[in-house]
Amino acid sequence: MLALDLRHNLQVQDETVAQAFQPLSGLAKRLVNEGIFSAEVAMEAAQEARDNKQTFIAHIIEKRLVSAARAAAVAADEFGMPLLDLDALDLDTLPQGVIEDKLITKHHALPLQKRENRLFVAISDPTNIQALDEFKFQCGLATEAVVVEEDKLRRAVDNFLDKQTSALDDLDDTDLDNLEIDESGPDAEEELDNDATSDAPIVRFVNKILLDAIKGGASDIHFEPYEKAYRIRCRIDGILQEVSHPPSNLASRLAARLKVMSQMDISERRVPLDGRIKMKISKNRAIDFRVNTLPTLWGEKIVLRILDPSSAKMGIEALGFDEEQHDLYMKTLHKPQGMILVTGPTGSGKTVSLYTGLNILNTEERNISTAEDPVEINLEGINQVHVNPKVGLTFAEALRAFLRQDPDVVMVGEIRDLETAEIAVKAAQTGHMVLSTLHTNSAAETLTRLRNMGVPAFNIATSVSVIIAQRLARRLCNSCKRAVTIPEASLKEEGFSKKQLKELHLYEANPSGCAKCSKGYKGRVGIYEMMEMTQELATIIMENGSSLDILETATKNGFKPLRQSGLAKVAQGITSLEEMNRVIKT
Repeated sequence: MLALDLRHNLQVQDETVAQAFQPLSGLAKRLVNEGIFSAEVAMEAAQEARDNKQTFIAHIIEKRLVSAARAAAVAADEFGMPLLDLDALDLDTLPQGVIEDKLITKHHALPLQKRENRLFVAISDPTNIQALDEFKFQCGLATEAVVVEEDKLRRAVDNFLDKQTSALDDLDDTDLDNLEIDESGPDAEEELDNDATSDAPIVRFVNKILLDAIKGGASDIHFEPYEKAYRIRCRIDGILQEVSHPPSNLASRLAARLKVMSQMDISERRVPLDGRIKMKISKNRAIDFRVNTLPTLWGEKIVLRILDPSSAKMGIEALGFDEEQHDLYMKTLHKPQGMILVTGPTGSGKTVSLYTGLNILNTEERNISTAEDPVEINLEGINQVHVNPKVGLTFAEALRAFLRQDPDVVMVGEIRDLETAEIAVKAAQTGHMVLSTLHTNSAAETLTRLRNMGVPAFNIATSVSVIIAQRLARRLCNSCKRAVTIPEASLKEEGFSKKQLKELHLYEANPSGCAKCSKGYKGRVGIYEMMEMTQELATIIMENGSSLDILETATKNGFKPLRQSGLAKVAQGITSLEEMNRVIKT
């Protein structure tokens, strides 16, 4: 009997294992066989990939179950396809116009080379036969797949499409008159008919300023009139830089031109006005500008905020999270309920962090609504509301409406008052994921700020999931950054640990810069501190502990403050010590 029972148990185990492996095939089964992860993890990942409408490879790499390089090598070997390192390929040599951009985006595949009647296509998922079939149907060539790493393919596709659609570097003076700008406002025709010939240089000049700002990666353009001068400045990587000094007698004509483009009333010069410009710079790419005028002593100062949709879809990898922060943010985003608060000063990248999270959550299965002031970037698939206090549409009213519309995810542009805070907390407690911003200097201060606004301590402890405090620091230009030596005593004062000092290589910006950067910096990177709500922190909050008590407890549990995260970026050579100290004052 004992032998029969043992044989029966072994048979049941074999059947269970067989059932576990039955849904797995191809790459998933191969990865399990190689011991990279278990069959249960593979099955769960496959189901999550289907739910999120992702490929299996993209999902397991995003979840960091396997490295992109390992996945590509295993996939190429499993399916008997060649493996290529995209970093070794010059993207400028890729065939242009062979495949439509929408097919490249749809299938996440890239044409690599056209040779006689064959087209070689880069893919990360060898099971994506539909991509090869549709590419073949469109171009009329036989298609052959080449396996590449998922992360490198994603970057290559983005760069390829950007070069295809932006065409910014190819615009010259002859194109400045032909840019498509929506000028359908009530005063547009009158203004354009008024001495059109003499205003043609103004049109070209303004178009050039806007294009140069986009090329330079500016976030804002300032048109500033003074008594005997006129100044135009662009904010590039968070720093204002002067770009032009037109004659002061052009102030009124420049203002009129910008107001026509923004569909404003050009006769109204006494009060601030708001408008938008939509500039189509190619067939597939348009840039929006949010425009505001301000009456000053010597004329109207006009500021344009550049709203590039690509900045909201850069991907979580580009934000600057370290591995622990990335995993915590992703884990919290996929909770069924709770609140994620992002805090920091104006211009610290809070909106981009929230938009990145929304893009991750933006699937067919979720109803997402946002209340913003103003709505800066349009996101397809998300219901965005522009709050308007003048007619009673406040953040609180928008939130109340959202909760009657069966929401899954809610974003509030900013929690400014107790009413908004209470409704957001209630939403987070009743089965919704809430994302919002708050103006405080650190994660610990955010919790006490909510309490000082009047939110009961119990509600804070049971609704807040994660608080993210952030700053934006300029990235060192990799082409011209230079090594710098700083005395060890000074580095210790800055906060570097003994472990960091052993293998520390510091860099500083080249003040003269190079052709690829602006004064030694190019682009920006986020510096973050993330505080997860734990039972210990909840207890301190309900006992009315101070922000110092909260910080002390969190630090004991492994919390890394902003300065420590900033020093890590300096140690990695991403930014300079000087820049880190500029953005993190503590």
